[in-house]
Amino acid sequence: MSAQFETPGATIAAPWRENKGEIGRHAYEADIPTLLLAAGIYAAFFLTTWFYHALPWWAVLPLGASIVCLHGSLQHEAVHGYPFKSRRLTRWITGWSLWLWIPYDVYVKTHTRHHIDQDLTDPFLDPESNYLTEEQWAQMSGLHRAVRQAMRTLAGRMLLGPGYYTVASIREAARDLTSGDRYRIVPWVWHVFTVAIILTWVIGVCHIPLWAYVLFFAYPGTSMALVRSYAEHRAAPDEKTRSIICEAGAFWGFMFLYNNLHALHHAEPALAWYKRPGRYRQLKARLLSENGGYFMPGYGAIARAYLFRPKEPIFHPFKKAS
Repeated sequence: MSAQFETPGATIAAPWRENKGEIGRHAYEADIPTLLLAAGIYAAFFLTTWFYHALPWWAVLPLGASIVCLHGSLQHEAVHGYPFKSRRLTRWITGWSLWLWIPYDVYVKTHTRHHIDQDLTDPFLDPESNYLTEEQWAQMSGLHRAVRQAMRTLAGRMLLGPGYYTVASIREAARDLTSGDRYRIVPWVWHVFTVAIILTWVIGVCHIPLWAYVLFFAYPGTSMALVRSYAEHRAAPDEKTRSIICEAGAFWGFMFLYNNLHALHHAEPALAWYKRPGRYRQLKARLLSENGGYFMPGYGAIARAYLFRPKEPIFHPFKKAS
């Protein structure tokens, strides 16, 4: 029997363990486009870090941010079975935390939980919800409340979000590592191992200071990823109307591996990333009808509307008590 995480309303297999149904010849059949994508991301990472000192900062910044953001999108695809159905093998390919702050196995667990549609955006049940409960708000300090209020805008999410989630991750690490619970400790062991390898290359081999890697790679890469998640979901009584369709241009679409077509992703979560644009063209009318017209014509439109103006209330409008 595979190890399990116990979560409210669901039981989720531990990300580093194989389910019985995954063990077989199909588990090791590779999705070639995703493998090529992973190879390209790592090649770009090694080249950019190796030639860091030969490049001007204004070249390193967009390169580093884009590499880390795209790698985060790759990890999202890994949750859904790419490039291998085998969790262990996929973990060795995609489970390297280039953005440093979140353990891969923790992300697999929380994102799997996030895909339980009836709980989507619920601050009690959805670990990726950006809404707060009144109980959480009451327990926050004044500074914490100010940060969360600022993060309701796109600018606040991009500027403060990476630091905020890093601090939250450190606090979670302290709780998990002192819990004595193996299934809470193991994800951090893998995370520490991968981060140690990454920083050995970055600092020890390429002689990039840690502050420079954070400033030019990890922090802006996380900021870019947070652009996608900013307007990705909204609170709504009908679960089908909670996920956005954002018709991004070529650059942002590729950076997010077409998860800007997010209502499609929640409707067909196992669909390969490179098949989403074609599938969206087939289903566009139906998707926009089913999601209540939750649509934006691009991330520029989201920025114009919400760069300095909050999009959502701080509290979930339909969840008043635990």
